[in-house]
Amino acid sequence: MDEPKPMDAELEREAAEEKMVDDAFQHLLDTYLLSPHRKKVDLITKAFNFARQAHKGVRRLSGEPYIMHPIAVAQIASEEMGLGSTSICSALLHDVVEDTDYTVEDISNMFGPKIAQIVDGLTKISGGIFGEQASAQAENFKKLLLTMSDDIRVILIKICDRLHNMRTLESQPANKQYKIAGETLYIYAPLANRLGLNKIKTELENLSFRFEHPEEYATIQKKLASTQASRDVLFDQFTAPIRKALDEMGVKYELKMRVKSPYSIWNKMQNKHVSFDEIYDILAVRIIFTPNNRENEINECFNIYVAISKIYKSHPDRLRDWLSHPKANGYQALHVTLMSRQGRWIEVQIRSDKMDEVAEQGFAAHWKYKEGDFVEITEDEGELNDWLSTIKEILDDPQPDAMDFLDAIKLNLFASEIFVFTPKGEIKTMPAGCTALDFAFQIHTFLGSHCIGAKVNHKLVPLSHKLQSGDQVEILTSKSQHVDASWINFVSTAKARSKIQSILRRNGREIQKQGEEILTEFLQRHDMELTSSVLDKLCAYHEIQKHESLFLALGEKKIILGDKDIDELLGKKKSSSTIGWRRYVPFIKKDKKKAETPHEAGNELFVVPQGFNKKKPIYISEDNIHQYLFPDCCHPIPGDDILGYIDGKNHIEIHKRACSVASKLKSSYGNRIVDAKWDMHKQLFFDATIQITGIDRKGMLKDVAEVITDEFNIDMRHITISSNEGIFTGKIDMRVYDRENVKTIIEKLKKVANMQEVQQIL
Repeated sequence: MDEPKPMDAELEREAAEEKMVDDAFQHLLDTYLLSPHRKKVDLITKAFNFARQAHKGVRRLSGEPYIMHPIAVAQIASEEMGLGSTSICSALLHDVVEDTDYTVEDISNMFGPKIAQIVDGLTKISGGIFGEQASAQAENFKKLLLTMSDDIRVILIKICDRLHNMRTLESQPANKQYKIAGETLYIYAPLANRLGLNKIKTELENLSFRFEHPEEYATIQKKLASTQASRDVLFDQFTAPIRKALDEMGVKYELKMRVKSPYSIWNKMQNKHVSFDEIYDILAVRIIFTPNNRENEINECFNIYVAISKIYKSHPDRLRDWLSHPKANGYQALHVTLMSRQGRWIEVQIRSDKMDEVAEQGFAAHWKYKEGDFVEITEDEGELNDWLSTIKEILDDPQPDAMDFLDAIKLNLFASEIFVFTPKGEIKTMPAGCTALDFAFQIHTFLGSHCIGAKVNHKLVPLSHKLQSGDQVEILTSKSQHVDASWINFVSTAKARSKIQSILRRNGREIQKQGEEILTEFLQRHDMELTSSVLDKLCAYHEIQKHESLFLALGEKKIILGDKDIDELLGKKKSSSTIGWRRYVPFIKKDKKKAETPHEAGNELFVVPQGFNKKKPIYISEDNIHQYLFPDCCHPIPGDDILGYIDGKNHIEIHKRACSVASKLKSSYGNRIVDAKWDMHKQLFFDATIQITGIDRKGMLKDVAEVITDEFNIDMRHITISSNEGIFTGKIDMRVYDRENVKTIIEKLKKVANMQEVQQIL
């Protein structure tokens, strides 16, 4: 039998790909036809054929035809967000204008102005999410927020696009994976949460976690799988009497087990310094019921609560009522924590089927229940509009620094909420932890900038007073009051922070100008010019981060220029190290006769050359560790998941992947991220600190010291222990080889009699 010709194999491959594309599109149509939307199949088919032709011959990095990506984005929009034909068409066409010769006008002529407007919005914020331009992610994010105020569907489809990119992230090199996962965790997951897309937010977080910390993700997944059987038993035992009570009430209901996501578990382990086995809220129970009367569903929630609290004792401080006052993202439910007969606290979430759908699908699901007919989402009301208007105000006066801008937005995305009353009894939703000054700025910029204090529940309080849910707040002002720079230290909302910074910048520009003039005159007297290089040297010498801050310090006479500055600029004296960074000087263990001496190889910092391949990882070994910068923000040691960031001077900083500073760098300067790995051989020591707590007894300190020095032969550099009323707390500074060392020491210390808690701190 003849071998198949190469041409035949090519034709077979093309036919298989055509079938794959057709099947994917048919699945999209089938999903759409099951939805309650108007059936505009012709329009969707037209958009698909147009996009297929436009992307013909183009492939993704994974090797599949490019058209599979727009189909997948449209599938998410339809199936997981419940959006209609306008959104599905926009998703199918979202990359056409950016990647082909077609224009927005072409889209408008063929599909109408609304689809064209959404595609235009998506094109503006794209910039090739995997392309080189994507480093300006903060700038893209500004555009994203501006365009979403025109049509909320722009952001919804963008989130669908990001979700599919995350699901197919394996085909990307490691440095791109960290950049995209970092952006996702920093920007897109909080955005999805703010828009009520709980299911998508959880998946985005888990995917980010999986790519940034693959080993820890796999460990948690394995532990979740191994404890599944015991959770099933607990769920069945706990819910049996609840089912009986609900059946007797005649409620039409469904009980679901909610298991905490791997990312949430890991996050709690990091923040609370606990192990997997010490997390008790991995399991929660959802009661989802269909109300007899849609208008009476809130009362029915409380009836169920009353019934189940007769079965189990409820935790007095853990009742969360989001029924009367839903969260800003539309979430409604009643959360109660009950004591099970196994001695475990278990959270029960009570919500109607409508509330459940809104919790999973977000704002799009609201429209299903408007007068019984589904209408395509155009704009939202109430809380979302308030949030958008705050974002617009920040955008009207954008921060000069991309990092500051992202910080300002993050304050709004992540905050939990409290409810505060005005003197007239109006309810205002504010972020938890906000102050009286935040509240003043929330009402009006004039009130905030002239605020001298407040009355909370009719008692006089300072500007920095933190508000609680239910407080009634009256703002006191004076025309003689002006914005003070110290205010920035205690406000917590994005709006207040951006307004204060804006006013301070306006006041500071004049002083900066004076500072620049002082510096220019000083340099002219010494036959020098004002250049970026000169400014960089002076900033490093005076330990100042930004040029503007240097001008301000000169204008305010906090810095007086002199001969030492000239010596610095002429290179007569070595520049002081940049503030906030340190060079590791690890120690090698010598034989006992010799003292320990610093490792001296490779003292020059590594400079990234032209054409440096960022896709390949850099390996940090004993020989080259001196060539990299180690930030004070996260103290990485061998065994930590790390990445590199190429700074403005082409040196490489090493951060933990989970570090908060690294998160901002991934979002703002993604193209400067490189993969980094350890290649250490237990020759160098690194600083680590362990915190211990327990019940005091004789010999406790001796036992702790024995574990560390005798069993592990590790040097304790410093130890402090204090005891109060029989409880001791202590800190141990030591030198270790790597993270494994630390974990083993912690496990051994936990076995010391009367020891209660052992955790590593930075």
